[in-house]
Amino acid sequence: MEQKKLENYAGLLYHSEKTRTAIPPLTEMDGDLTVDDAYRIQLCNVSRVVKEGQIISGKKIGLTSPGIQKQLGVNEPDYGHLFASMDCQNGEVKTDHFLQPKIEAEIAFVLKADLTGGKVTPEDVVQATDYVVGAFEIVDSRIADWKIKLIDTISDNASSGCYVLGDKSVSVPEIDLSKETMRLYKNGELIKEGDGAAVLGNPCNAVAWLANRLHDYGVVLKKGEVILSGAFSAAPEAARGDLFEVDFSTLGRVSAKFV
Repeated sequence: MEQKKLENYAGLLYHSEKTRTAIPPLTEMDGDLTVDDAYRIQLCNVSRVVKEGQIISGKKIGLTSPGIQKQLGVNEPDYGHLFASMDCQNGEVKTDHFLQPKIEAEIAFVLKADLTGGKVTPEDVVQATDYVVGAFEIVDSRIADWKIKLIDTISDNASSGCYVLGDKSVSVPEIDLSKETMRLYKNGELIKEGDGAAVLGNPCNAVAWLANRLHDYGVVLKKGEVILSGAFSAAPEAARGDLFEVDFSTLGRVSAKFV
């Protein structure tokens, strides 16, 4: 598809985020959009906000678990970009910044080396990772009522919102990520449980998938970046006043308060 048309769709999403006004699905506006078009739309807005001064802090993998895929009616993962401004370092999430937030518990990888080349293996991911931490990702959609298909969420930076990183860091060889379990609480009530096997069998598999997928677009996972590897379960809705806490079996507790 011609670049000008893709830039117009990117502009709709950019304006939606700035004004917090949802838009109809792009797939309803244009049935000819492809997955490659969607990633080009995403990169249009990444370039725009970087020029405005945003700093890329990492990448996120979405739609990895069967629960999330079923919830949103898609059948493959996607990815988006993270920015330093998305890091909720105190665990407080400013609810007014989002249209229709949901929250996901997952594992974040912090890299000590680049991952690139198009043939990255899970073993390469282990070698390139400085440490992992428990994390929350707050996802949001600029598409009204979360009425998204794969192309819609990819275009919308994989429905990225913000993230919260836990305090307990662990070296990857010291933890079995596929067997790491989590228990998710909303306002003190247990609402979700899951384990790392829900993330493409092992979160390392998800990061390897991401590195190889990014290679198709000339994008690299870089040393120092945070990689959110994918949710352990379907994502519950969040609203002002909600307190979410997740207990990981090895990585400890992470909290997110919507203020």
